[in-house]
Amino acid sequence: MEPKCYDRLKGQPAIVTGANSGIGKAVAVQLAKEGAKVVVNYIGNEEATKEVISEIRDFGGEVMAYKADVSKEEEVVAMFRKTIETYGTVHILVNNAGIQKDAAIDEMSLEEWQKVINVNLTGQFLCSREAIKEFKRRGIDEHISNSAGKIICMSSVHDVIPWAGHANYAASKGGIMLLMKSMAQEVAPEKIRINSIGPGAIKTPINESAWSTTEAEQKLLKLIPQNRVGEPADIARAAVWLVSDESEYVNGVTLYVDGGMTLYPGFATGG
Repeated sequence: MEPKCYDRLKGQPAIVTGANSGIGKAVAVQLAKEGAKVVVNYIGNEEATKEVISEIRDFGGEVMAYKADVSKEEEVVAMFRKTIETYGTVHILVNNAGIQKDAAIDEMSLEEWQKVINVNLTGQFLCSREAIKEFKRRGIDEHISNSAGKIICMSSVHDVIPWAGHANYAASKGGIMLLMKSMAQEVAPEKIRINSIGPGAIKTPINESAWSTTEAEQKLLKLIPQNRVGEPADIARAAVWLVSDESEYVNGVTLYVDGGMTLYPGFATGG
């Protein structure tokens, strides 16, 4: 079902990292449909980035692209500086950029471990730090939002579900969970809200092999009580709600959008 357009985020500049494909793209497009001025962060694939920009501009959305590696401090700082120069401030950050480099634990290289931690976890720290600086500097603009700023940390069901063969990825997502909660606890008095979304199996390029064939999808559905693989739009709708004033009293939680994967479906018949 195509998300409708409203104005819940009108006039709010938003940075979405890793926003030229999959979940990030869906979130960026839907934030723009809700009136946000969107910065589409990306690291590669210029053509895909141009497509996102074009899609948003086609319905009258305000958007710009910014190339930056979220694991590199100087590039993150420069991205926030450019956003503030262009749009005046930042109201919303969606920490979406993430990668996988899978290997058995006894075969995983330090480089494979470190790269995933650097992008998935350190990248969220760096972007959140810069966003919080700006939120505190500006304070609350009651004409825009009841919060000084909102951050979504894109996590995964694997911040609670172990995942053999993916230790670096699962560790990064578990780290995001407590990073999010610790930041939320710290800055809540400044009316800054920080939450996470934990997607389950979503049809994106990063996991295409798990759903692209009938056989693969049927195997995957055994893990999903709702018997449907998720779509990026499912995450986008949740993200809009979490950064709107409709969720003003929601702070420091992980919203699992997973069709019930965290219900441990293997125990549905008594284990």
